[in-house]
Parts: sequence; structure tokens; C-alpha cells
Amino acid sequence: MTTFVLFGGTGDLAKRKLIPALYSAFVNGRLDQHFQFIGAAREALSNDEYRQRVSDSVAHYASKVTGGSPEKLAAFLELTQYAKIDARVPEDFEKLKGSLRTSDTNATLFYLATGPDIFIPVVEQLSKHGLVEGNARVVVEKPLGRDAQSAKEINQSLRNYLNENQIYRIDHYLGKEMVQNLLALRFANSFLEPLWNRKWIQDVQISISEQVGVESRGDFYDHTGALRDMVQNHLLQLVSIVAMEPPVNANPDAIRDEKVKVLRALHKFTPDEVSKKTVRGQYRAGAVDGQPVIAYQAEPGVPPASRTETFVAIRAEIDNWRWAGVPFYLRTGKRMASRCAEITINFKPIPYSIFGKNQGPLRSNRLVISLQPEESVQLYMKAKEPGEGIRLSDVALNLDFAEASNSRRVESYERLLLDAMHGDLTLFVRDDELSAAWAWIDPIMLAWQNDSEGLKSYIAGSWGPAAASYLLAQHGAAWGEEYVEG
Repeated sequence: MTTFVLFGGTGDLAKRKLIPALYSAFVNGRLDQHFQFIGAAREALSNDEYRQRVSDSVAHYASKVTGGSPEKLAAFLELTQYAKIDARVPEDFEKLKGSLRTSDTNATLFYLATGPDIFIPVVEQLSKHGLVEGNARVVVEKPLGRDAQSAKEINQSLRNYLNENQIYRIDHYLGKEMVQNLLALRFANSFLEPLWNRKWIQDVQISISEQVGVESRGDFYDHTGALRDMVQNHLLQLVSIVAMEPPVNANPDAIRDEKVKVLRALHKFTPDEVSKKTVRGQYRAGAVDGQPVIAYQAEPGVPPASRTETFVAIRAEIDNWRWAGVPFYLRTGKRMASRCAEITINFKPIPYSIFGKNQGPLRSNRLVISLQPEESVQLYMKAKEPGEGIRLSDVALNLDFAEASNSRRVESYERLLLDAMHGDLTLFVRDDELSAAWAWIDPIMLAWQNDSEGLKSYIAGSWGPAAASYLLAQHGAAWGEEYVEG
């Protein structure tokens, strides 16, 4: 059996993502018969009061789960308990221990959906009370640290109480079906691998845009920013999967060995290179989907003169044999024109066109891997338009995963929670990956701290500062939404 203990069980992440994910897994028969769910937080609640919150969470965020019903919800709530726990009160952990059904064969998963300052006190108390022995695992949320040094200290402290194979550093982007399909696309299809290098690829673009602002997270976000919140983890994880060498097999450490090599090969910027190869911005008032929205500095919890970035664009480079000279353009931002996450592989243009100049500029072939809002893969090729003469246009070979498979689509948090329960580390971040990512991010953060004028503004509902377009234009490239077919 598995016991799932959710620290931060009354928080926003628990309400919006984790409880709905657990409920979906339960409804679809993915949890074992004797599963036990314990929500833990500092608030004084009875079991029934907490079950009502769980019920409200399901109603708001999991109402469309296939197979859900009032009877299923009632059965799920029967498995649910609550424990009042303050991370600095040892007696609370003694009470928790009495609630757990632990043994050498039972698995206990502790999920720390809390701020990183609480990680070590919680794990220390779990260790002192003998709760991380045997088949116990701990999931820690991002951000894990604020820089390379703080991340190192947190990791060292965690390993004082846990073995590395007990630590599950979660990045929910790795749980997306399409991210995992990247491995299949690259290493199960013979025609792609010969093209997957500097000889045939012009550039790689990885973009994650959000229409939402900081919502109720203003205070947290203002101490974090887009570079820490999105680039250090989500974007760099995608870079490592796109650029990695073939692993020897599909075992977790074989895959993560290759990912960390990519992160270590990322070219570290000098202060002068930061000013030339990065753009940071902050949204001002505008409109998203026709609705007016306020500026970042007017958001609740954000200081009126905040200099925190809500947008980042970077021209990254990988110093290795496969990718030398190929720019990786990374972009993320809040209050953007649309919500999307996609990876675009732009192949090099043909050396010479036999169809003459009347065709106009021909965009080269590209592979577009969409992660959200819909998952798909599109390979854009040239074909003749119907009619007299030869006029070329883009034709997309489209693989729509929603149509191609009748299987249920598993959301990222559900997949990752199940993997953690089963002891599968493949989609979790290893400590050396985390260290390598921070080592690349630190010089950028330091240069930005010493640059009081580099923060650009952009209108909410746009595609970010004009400087982000220039970052590509000076090298003859353009973001996908900016390119107009000739």
C-alpha cells in the first residue's frame, strides 16, 4: 500500500493541481487498494473540514475527470485524513507517525508543497522520528534555491537525512506527454537522427508564453522572477532533452547522465555577453483577449517600483561537437499574446532554388513540437500550390496525439505523482542537473543585478519587448509568430 502525505495540503498548489491529480488517479484505478491520503498544514482542521476542502478542490478543478461521480468522490474522501503539523513542533510529527501504516513493504511518499525554507525542517523531523527509513520518498517543489550556492546548501542538507534515490525534485513540465514523446521522436525514428546536428539545423527555439499575470502570487513572484521561475528549470530541462546525446538505454540515470552533459556544455556568459544575448522585460497595463489588465507593478503584493522581470529571452549556445554554432533561442513571459509552449527546430535552407526568385523568400523546413495548449508534432515541408505554374507553399505533416490515440491523456502532475509512488526517477531532476543549471543562470542574474537600465517594458497582451525580436533579427532569424511567408 501507499501513503501519500501532502505538506502544504491547504495551499494553492494542492488545491489546483495535486488534489485533482490524486483524484483523477483514483477514479481511473491507478492507486492501490489500500491507498491513504493525509493532508498536512499548520491550520487547525478536523478530518471532515479538510475533506470539504478536498471536495471543493475536486469540484472546481477536477469536475471533468472522466469517470468521476459523487460516489467516486465519496470513496476518495474516505481515504483522506488531515494532520495539523508545524514544521518546528516535534510533537506534531510524533502524532503523524501514529497515523501512518508503515512497514518495509509499504511505500510512503512525502510531498513538500511548501516554500523551500521549510524543506529542511520538515525532512529533519521526519528523519528524527524514523519516517524516512525503508521505502520512503520525498518530493520537493521548485524553486530549489535562489542561486547555485543556496541550491547546493539545500541539497547537502537533504542528503544529511535522505539518500539521493529518495529525493524527487519535481519539474511538472517533465510530466507532459509531449516532453516524454521527445525521447521517442528522437531515438525511435531513424530519419531524424542524421539531421539532428549543426550540419542541418539552423536554430532551435523554445518558447513558453502565458496569458496570466502573477495572480495571487505577487509577493512570491517578485522575489523570484521569470529567470528563476521558468528558465532555470522548465526551459533548461527542455534544452537538455532536445540536445542530449543518445543514452545507452532508457534507465533513469542513463537519460539523466546525458541531460547533465548538455547543461554543463551551455556556454557561460561574460557580463558583456549578457547585455548582448539576453533580454528581460516587465509587463505594463494592456489588454489580454480584449480584457484590460493592470501593470505588473500594480499587482497585489508587488512593490510599486519593482525591477523584477516577467519576461526573458536568451540566445544560448552549446559548446560541444553536435551543436557548436547553433543558437538556442529561449523565451518565456507572462501577460503574453497567447498561451502556448512549443519547440521549433528550424532546419537550414536549401542551398539553391530551381524555382526562381518569383517564389519570394522561402522559409526553411521546420519541426514544431507543441506542448500546450494542444499536444502535436508538425513537420513543415514545401509543396506546389494547385493551379498553373509552380508556386510553393508550406504543407504541414501533422501528428495530432488526441486523434492518434484513444488512450486517456494523463496530466503532468498525475503522471509524476504515480512515478514517485512507483519509485521511477526518470522524470525527476538529479542534483547534478540542478547544480549545472544554476551554474549557467548565476552569471546572468549577477549581470542583471549590476545593470539598472536593462529592464524593458512591454504591453500586456503583446509578444514582449521589441528587443526580443531584435535579438533574433540581427542574426537573420525571427520568432515563429513574426515570420510572414513570402
